Amino acid sequence: MGGIDTMPKEADTAVLVALVNREQPEEKVVEYLDELSFLAQTMGLEVQKSFMQRLEKPDTRSFVGKGKLEEIQTYVEAMDIKVVIFDDDLSPSQLRNLEKELKVKIYDRSLLILDIFLQRAQTAQAKTQVELARSTYLLPRLTRMWTHLERQRGGTGTRGGAGEKEIETDRRMIRNQIAVLKKKLEKIEKQNAVQRKSRQNVVRVALVGYTNVGKSTLMRLLTKADVLAEDKLFATVDATVRKVVLDRIPFLLSDTVGFIRKLPTHLIESFKSTLAEVLESDILLHVVDVSHPQFEDQMDTVNQTLHDIGATERQTLLVFNKMDQIKSIDDDLREEMENPPPSLDMLKKTYMAQSEHPAVFISATKKENMEEFRAKLIQMVKKRHYQIFPNYLEDSRY
Repeated sequence: MGGIDTMPKEADTAVLVALVNREQPEEKVVEYLDELSFLAQTMGLEVQKSFMQRLEKPDTRSFVGKGKLEEIQTYVEAMDIKVVIFDDDLSPSQLRNLEKELKVKIYDRSLLILDIFLQRAQTAQAKTQVELARSTYLLPRLTRMWTHLERQRGGTGTRGGAGEKEIETDRRMIRNQIAVLKKKLEKIEKQNAVQRKSRQNVVRVALVGYTNVGKSTLMRLLTKADVLAEDKLFATVDATVRKVVLDRIPFLLSDTVGFIRKLPTHLIESFKSTLAEVLESDILLHVVDVSHPQFEDQMDTVNQTLHDIGATERQTLLVFNKMDQIKSIDDDLREEMENPPPSLDMLKKTYMAQSEHPAVFISATKKENMEEFRAKLIQMVKKRHYQIFPNYLEDSRY
């Protein structure tokens, strides 16, 4: 992002902070902190410790109480911690107060996610959207920790000489940058709208799901293309679209950014480009990491996000991935690591197979049960294809 010192150094150490209350019981907070730790690792940070405090609502001044803040400060100073990450959004005043007290860089969950998006965006549209979302989010929260540094100012363009506050100068720069980014984005989106219009007469299939569930691995299998697949959150930020032909029927397959819990609605703008592929799709492949202990919560997050963007009325195939990594289908036995994974027949008898949407269990990495997955997908694609081309002939060039 132009002019702003964004990324922590790869070797920087960090601590995490979260609140426990009626809305977020301790068990849930532990899950959130595990995910926040994974986010921090994706950012290249080394998490040293997590702090939890029982507090019904965040302290208006410093998010945590005075005693807990002192405890965090003591640890930060003793261990030379560089970054403190809060699991909820901070108000501008909380951010300023925390940086003043702790004297290190402060992140909240939203800003951390945006910086990860910024690292991973590849296309001009994705980069522009993320930069715009980040600038808009950061503007009211700008502090000396987030300024563009004296060496980048060059000693020009300021009013009032040395007496003007650096932060005010930086705010003007960000406002100007927001205006430039909005104009740039309008132009890119017009170009993309023309491209999408040219795809109207072909079936569109979109991969959706929580982050790190295996969507990119599945896309690579279907397209045999070199698609990035990593064991990191948000390995994919840009929309990736490929042509696929199954049983002589062509369709377009798009991989989209992974969803995540506690992602504020206003941050959806930061990956709007990939969500456009979802909105214009005919079929959704909702990929689920069925081996994850909280996969049901993750499914709820995805469904809620789809509802928020108005994409719930799509044909959907539930793809329960990583079946080979399931420890047990009995919650009481989940911790028994020696249990073999349940068989495919056992999985088909579970409540997961009785959803309102058709479902299939697979392992994308081990290519297990891919024949059934392809058969279900072909059936759905053919149905939509014949709706678009009612006079389609089997002996056509496809």
